[in-house]
Amino acid sequence: MIKRDGKEVSFEPDKITRAIYKAMLSVKIGSMKDAELLTQKVVASLSNDFTKPTVEQIQDRVENILMGTEIDGKKFNEVAKSYILYRERRRTIRLEKERMGVKDDLKLSLNAIKVLESRYLIKDQEGKIIETPGQMFRRVAEHVGIIDALYDYISYEKTGKLPKGATKLSSISETQLSVLKNSFSKLSVEKGIKGTFEDFLDFLYTKGTIAPKTIDEFEEMMTSLEYVPNSPTLMNAGAPLGQLSACFVLPVGDSIPEIFEAVKHTAEIHKSGGGTGFAFSRLRCKDDIVGSTKGVASGPVSFMKIFDTTTEVIKQGGKRRGANMGILRYDHPDIMEFVMSKDSENSQLRNFNISVGLDDVFFEKLDKDDYIELKNPHGGRVVRRMKASALWDAIVAQAWKTADPGLIFLDEINKKNTVKHLGDIEATNPCGEQPLMPYESCNLGSINLAKFVENGKINFEKLSRVIKLSVRFLDNVVDANNFPVDKIEIMTRKTRKIGLGYMGFADMLIKLKIAYNSGEALDTGERVMEFLQNESHDESERLANERGVFPGWTGSYWESIGRKMRNSTTTTIAPTGTISIIANCSSSIEPIFAIAFMRHVLNGQQLIEMNPLFEETLHDYDLYSKELMEQVARTGNLKGTNLPEEIKKIFVTAQEIDPEWHVLMQATFQRFCDSGVSKTINLPSSATQEDIAKAYRMAKDLHCKGITVYRDHSKSEQVLYVGSEEPAKEEKIPIPLESLPSEDTLPEEFIKLEATFDPACPDGKCDL
Repeated sequence: MIKRDGKEVSFEPDKITRAIYKAMLSVKIGSMKDAELLTQKVVASLSNDFTKPTVEQIQDRVENILMGTEIDGKKFNEVAKSYILYRERRRTIRLEKERMGVKDDLKLSLNAIKVLESRYLIKDQEGKIIETPGQMFRRVAEHVGIIDALYDYISYEKTGKLPKGATKLSSISETQLSVLKNSFSKLSVEKGIKGTFEDFLDFLYTKGTIAPKTIDEFEEMMTSLEYVPNSPTLMNAGAPLGQLSACFVLPVGDSIPEIFEAVKHTAEIHKSGGGTGFAFSRLRCKDDIVGSTKGVASGPVSFMKIFDTTTEVIKQGGKRRGANMGILRYDHPDIMEFVMSKDSENSQLRNFNISVGLDDVFFEKLDKDDYIELKNPHGGRVVRRMKASALWDAIVAQAWKTADPGLIFLDEINKKNTVKHLGDIEATNPCGEQPLMPYESCNLGSINLAKFVENGKINFEKLSRVIKLSVRFLDNVVDANNFPVDKIEIMTRKTRKIGLGYMGFADMLIKLKIAYNSGEALDTGERVMEFLQNESHDESERLANERGVFPGWTGSYWESIGRKMRNSTTTTIAPTGTISIIANCSSSIEPIFAIAFMRHVLNGQQLIEMNPLFEETLHDYDLYSKELMEQVARTGNLKGTNLPEEIKKIFVTAQEIDPEWHVLMQATFQRFCDSGVSKTINLPSSATQEDIAKAYRMAKDLHCKGITVYRDHSKSEQVLYVGSEEPAKEEKIPIPLESLPSEDTLPEEFIKLEATFDPACPDGKCDL
């Protein structure tokens, strides 16, 4: 048969059978046997008239057969109508993709194509898209996978042996040549390479490398949507910027030169597509005397506004604005000003998330109803004392009102710091999941768990293969990266931190018929996260034996237990906002936000989209009906429906889940995670301050590294609304395009996307 793009492919009658049966299920007419008989008629009819039928000719013939065939007294006119409607819907989607200028060679969702068109696919100087989604993944694979050639050369110099499967290269692209040249110079010093770059190229052309095989494997796991790297890698690999890291932490010292050096580095990072985190705890307090001028200091919050303004005016690679995390220790004299610095309208520090840094001493004081001492970082003088409970109550009240601040548990983070000998951790990336030392960066990627459920079970063998390949991918990123700041490159290469995580966890649970708020879900989370931790550590150890340990290994936790490691950390659970849209799966380890989504499309229509797994489940139970779909679409959940309890339990939505289950799930994943876990504790608008206090304290007691809560409608700008019913009039606030820090390239009609709302980032979902 001939596809729409003109390619010839094998004719597969089974696809016709599935399409007919799906149409039958939607109208409750016919059986699988009927679908098979109808398919036979379609095939016979096509054989009489065509040698190589086109897709359109096949679909036309299906319609004709459905309209004109009767089996055992059954007519299929209604089935034909359903098939025609589905065909028309697919045609509309194709036209919309074509209107966006995207040739979809991977059959991605419309939302995925919109996001790719807006941010990721390369465009020419006139703004015309010049690559397909498949070509994007190939571009990334080639940029990252070619690094294997360097390590093959280093190994050959030492052993005189080529790796199994090595092939000679006939050519190298200009981009790959640039990546290799840059990395070769760094590794020459680090590994003591004797030969020249020309010797290395001669090796590739005459001896060979496994890099082509690695590139193909990287491409396959991305195009299958089993694994997707962080946004800067998708945007910049194989492109002029070449900056591949998601997140950075910059130090902010207590002097004008140090502060503005950090501002400068922030601009460079944001321009390249990364997010930044800062600890402002070293800045002297407001009204403190400045020795050099005899003036007074303005305090951390005033300087945060400078960083915020810088972020506002620097677009990341021309595609989005940056995101920041600001952290202040609880014992800083300006802590109350910091806690109160955000508002529900997001008009202040709008490009910042803020979190209070707490330690064990604070909680001891809180439990004893004791006082904390607020100390000026400049000199350590105690400025005043206040009740720990007063600060706690202020934090909780403000979080209830505005969703800020979150909490960062500094002692917990540093207890698990694998390279503590190199320094303490004071800050995290914008969404809180990646604690980093000053000048560190991290490269993130996520595995789509929904792809590993087969016949009601998790395919751990398949998952193991993708974990190992993903660790290799992320380790290569460290070498392939074009770092925006020299100090960042030095520190990142010293610790080689990578952060492999998950997305699609809620989809996995649904496929396994497990309720998110259940002990079985916690057990499943524990199993898959422990598996990720163990498999990624094993692969990092294998890479260490192949490539050498990370340069900061001596003195690290890993040296203390006698384990060689290529990376100081391997696991992180990131929010996966836009990459989960690309993968068409649920976000990170979050529950589904809603079963129904209201989406505004370009022709002015409002479309209700249902969770595809929900539709499949209804068909499986023979419960699908137009009336039921409309009922669910109004609320976004299954309350008030007559569906079986087993279905209601499986499709529980974020706000229906008690906060305790949210925190338990975060703590479960944190137990087997090197870095942190980004997890939003979703609360209904009716939640109390006591609910928030309970969640915050529970997170501390269960050894989480941080926590963020979000009470519905606590911010005036909200990315998603549940169902099709409009929010109450007093709560209905428009979302102007320009107000979304990382959505500035999306047309206004697309401000509501099919993704989990994640307030852990300033725009409501993580773009990193």
